[in-house]
Amino acid sequence: MFSRISTVVFYALFAFAILAAATPGGKPTTTTPPITTTVTVTAPATTTTVTASQCTTGDLQCCDSTTTAGSAAGAALLGLLGVVVQDVDVLLGLTCSPITVIGVGSSSCSSNVVCCEDNSWGSLISIGCVPVIL
Repeated sequence: MFSRISTVVFYALFAFAILAAATPGGKPTTTTPPITTTVTVTAPATTTTVTASQCTTGDLQCCDSTTTAGSAAGAALLGLLGVVVQDVDVLLGLTCSPITVIGVGSSSCSSNVVCCEDNSWGSLISIGCVPVIL
């Protein structure tokens, strides 16, 4: 009788071992790519200098620097954000902060003052900018 119990236990352990080997575990074999969002921005017709009162496309911004979308730095930033622009000559403002109407009179910005079409990327980047004379 004891041999029958040991035989049943052996087959039960064998069946569990087969099931454990057949059950997938660990990392999945297929992965889904991360979801990216692509944003297309159209630049203003020409990039000219305007006065603060002519800024009709967006808020005035004080940016640490400006570059074009076709430059190495501009293309790298836009690529990381998943932003596609239609024109490589679009002016980008980098590390920008908004200038209030009160701040315009005192010209508190010692860097690049621009009027940008798309300021939706926080303070990192502003797209479609036009230089402004205060």
